[in-house]
Amino acid sequence: MSVLDKFLHYISIDTQSDENSTTVPSTARQFDLLKVLQAELTGLGLSDISLDDKGYLMATLPSNTTKNVPVIGFIAHVDTSPDMSGAQIKPQIIPQYDGNDIVINAEKNLVLSIADFPELLPYKGQTLITTDGNTLLGADDKAGVAEIITAVEYLVNNPQVEHGTIKIGFTPDEEIGRGVDHFDVAKFGADFAYTMDGGGVGELEYENFNAAHAKVIIQGRNIHPGYAKDKMINSILIAMEFNALLPVNERPEFTANYEGFYHVIKMEGTVENATIQYIIRDHDRVKFEKKKVVIQEAVDFMNRRYGANTFTLELRDQYYNMKEKVEPVIHVVDTAEQAMKELGIEPVVVPIRGGTDGARLSYMGLPCPNIFAGGHNFHGKFEFVPAPSMEKAVLVILKIIQLYTNKS
Repeated sequence: MSVLDKFLHYISIDTQSDENSTTVPSTARQFDLLKVLQAELTGLGLSDISLDDKGYLMATLPSNTTKNVPVIGFIAHVDTSPDMSGAQIKPQIIPQYDGNDIVINAEKNLVLSIADFPELLPYKGQTLITTDGNTLLGADDKAGVAEIITAVEYLVNNPQVEHGTIKIGFTPDEEIGRGVDHFDVAKFGADFAYTMDGGGVGELEYENFNAAHAKVIIQGRNIHPGYAKDKMINSILIAMEFNALLPVNERPEFTANYEGFYHVIKMEGTVENATIQYIIRDHDRVKFEKKKVVIQEAVDFMNRRYGANTFTLELRDQYYNMKEKVEPVIHVVDTAEQAMKELGIEPVVVPIRGGTDGARLSYMGLPCPNIFAGGHNFHGKFEFVPAPSMEKAVLVILKIIQLYTNKS
């Protein structure tokens, strides 16, 4: 099966994760794909295959060389985003895309238009896979899953290709931020790894946000409005007052590249009590820590104004910029860049304006940059992936393996 055939098979299996679930993995349906992959790896003759009760599938392709080659890992996640249904996906295959707008659902008047999605244009003449407008596509990250399996299959079927030990890992719940909560780095046994979870061709990422979550709890005072003068403290109003203390120009809609932000993600309440939730992001660790100080200072100010304990802050770090852990072993990035260049792919080294399993893995002792899987417009009905992009990702995996083998 080609990488495209594998991809189409994998997206036919619903693996949507659930952020409201307390189980691990968050949905049992993720095992439906994990068991398929387990069977495929078994059929390919890999060793040390294990699928644990938390949804982590690991396997080893043993070395076939006497050279001292580093143990390289390749990782992808099997779940799809809760943002949109991943059930009964009906992909549309467009051979030799003509460079014009693509009607993905005439009944709903849904169009992948060049005006809205100019990233379509470089793929003129290529085979594209889109949704039918009713679900997401699942290229995030079943394209990555298909690419890893295809690369391993090639190595198994071509034993004359020399390589060191290769570790394969498939994880659950990445889309809800729990993808490596129970990942056993020691068991995995790689010296370093790559997540195949990026976007368009050439993407190579080893910088991401430092991230924190802030929950501000507000205790108001509800008094009958007819008798509320000088007594009522409306928690809804002072919640808005609190939000106004944060810098307007440091919101997501006003930031790009390396600029961080405060992003209000949820606000709810009554006169008596309210909560506001934020995510705080910055690539620079010093600026990140300063942002946390700013939000604490805003809480302190409001408590001085309305009384002690009117505002309570619950603040927790979520993940950190992997750059700090990857730079000491920058060869993992340099080799990926070299692999792309040798394949005629222009590396696009950009900071991730988000997080990745690789960031947390890097802090768990497994340096783990992120490589393109090929898709665009993840998590929604306008998601698409060019078939040649997946094929190029397979070649990048194989070229990285080759480069490390030749260097040894």
